[in-house]
Amino acid sequence: MRILNRYLAHEMYSATLLVFSALLMLFAFFDLIHELGDLGKGNYRLMSILGYVLLSLPGHIYELFPIAALIGTLFALAQLTAHSEFTVMRVSGLSSPRIAWSLAKAGLLFTVLTFIFGEFIAPPSERAAQQLRLKATSSVVAQEFRSGLWVKDAGNFVNIEEVLPDATMQGVKIYEFDPDFRLRTISYAKRGEHVAENGWRLTDVAQTRFEPNRAIVSTLPQANWFSVLTPGILNVLLVVPEQMSAWNLYFYVEHLRENKQKTTRYEIALWSKLSYPFAALVMVMLALPFAYYHGRSGGVSAKIFAGIMLGLVFHLLNRLFAYLGLLNDWPPMFSATFPILFFLGAATAMMWWVERR
Repeated sequence: MRILNRYLAHEMYSATLLVFSALLMLFAFFDLIHELGDLGKGNYRLMSILGYVLLSLPGHIYELFPIAALIGTLFALAQLTAHSEFTVMRVSGLSSPRIAWSLAKAGLLFTVLTFIFGEFIAPPSERAAQQLRLKATSSVVAQEFRSGLWVKDAGNFVNIEEVLPDATMQGVKIYEFDPDFRLRTISYAKRGEHVAENGWRLTDVAQTRFEPNRAIVSTLPQANWFSVLTPGILNVLLVVPEQMSAWNLYFYVEHLRENKQKTTRYEIALWSKLSYPFAALVMVMLALPFAYYHGRSGGVSAKIFAGIMLGLVFHLLNRLFAYLGLLNDWPPMFSATFPILFFLGAATAMMWWVERR
């Protein structure tokens, strides 16, 4: 049994690595073609583009793990079936549950690797890619409205004209309100730099303080400002929620809740981060029923095509439920986990049907 486990794992890993290589080259080529449209913008040269493409690869690896696991496992099992090796295994007394258990144990490696890439490698790599691109093209991180970026900070509202890749803020306006929601002060600083935890140094500050019968204007060359804003929160603007780490998502959701802001998109992304690694394991299980269909029911190419279609359906269903959950205010946990649970149910139903035949 141990020999068979190692053999199945070896075949599955080899096929998945082959599929991964092909998919990553394809996605890297698409990224390269897309970025060549900005060639020559600022200092964005070919080497910068290649650096951006390479730094984007970990994010693609994370996204492609379930699809590559499905297609790779399908290919490996199809090859075993075509060479009658799978039939010999079954005739030798290897039952379907034992084969499923062998594949599940091998698939756990995919789950672990998906988690590692999604939590520790892809987020900083994606952030570095965006910083490289922004610096090379002399762009800003965020400017969501014509008036700049707006952030709620406890009892204050903060307007930032530009956030640079190093989290430096330019054109910072701070509107401070009292507990009765009356405007107390308006502060404007040309520049804000992070100097300590929750501490910023503002330069060229002009402050207008409103009193019952008058307004007092004062200017300062520098001022310290304590805020819940941190470079980590501002760096959220560099990376889409789906490519952030679960750790950063959790703290950003808490920040939004404390400021009574909508958290649905980030909660969906958080639950997706926690559940997505198990999608690779589910895809491995989904591939097993196809091994019971022999050459006369469709060759290796037909099974690979089926795997590609199932992978696309899973990817689209994942995106669809994330958007539907955001639009309809569905529970974030349901929106994030339903596609995985649906495919797990499909794999279980297919195995049951195969066993009943």
